[in-house]
Amino acid sequence: MRTLVILAHPDLAQSTVNRAWADALAQHPGRYTVHALYRRYPGGRIDVAAEQALVDAHAAFVLQFPVYWFNCPPLLKQWLDDVLTHGWAYGSRATALAGKKAGIAVSLGTPAADYRADGAVGCTVAEALRPFELTLRYCRAAWQSPFYWHGIDSNAAYDDSARAAVAQSAQDYLAHLARYYP
Repeated sequence: MRTLVILAHPDLAQSTVNRAWADALAQHPGRYTVHALYRRYPGGRIDVAAEQALVDAHAAFVLQFPVYWFNCPPLLKQWLDDVLTHGWAYGSRATALAGKKAGIAVSLGTPAADYRADGAVGCTVAEALRPFELTLRYCRAAWQSPFYWHGIDSNAAYDDSARAAVAQSAQDYLAHLARYYP
């Protein structure tokens, strides 16, 4: 069965990194289903039953998003709140996510050096985004190693070097998925 990639980027057309990743995933339709939340729900009204059925139809899922203030974009937070319901995702009788491989793939617009105890952020990316791990583990999903990519600063010039780095990040992302979601 394929891996579901739940893509949450509010303006994918203007994205550099997440769009490159989505384009790379689209080259492998037999392995990955890319589900763009902002495209599917432009008005923000999530069809919970449809989303649960989509998750059920896949062997694994990945939440892909750009990090916004040490969190995800608002529609993904709403998706988590609405879709991961008691009795389906968690609770004594919930089995939907039990043992299902799950994780995150995030792009960060800050240098990796910022995400250290002595860096500008003051903690690691894993520490900053731990609520995603806790949420998925609480739902008994099989948490997989996250994919993080530090790179494009929105204030930096987008030159040949940056384009090459983004292209490499897409290949690294595919390799990560192949390793953790075979």
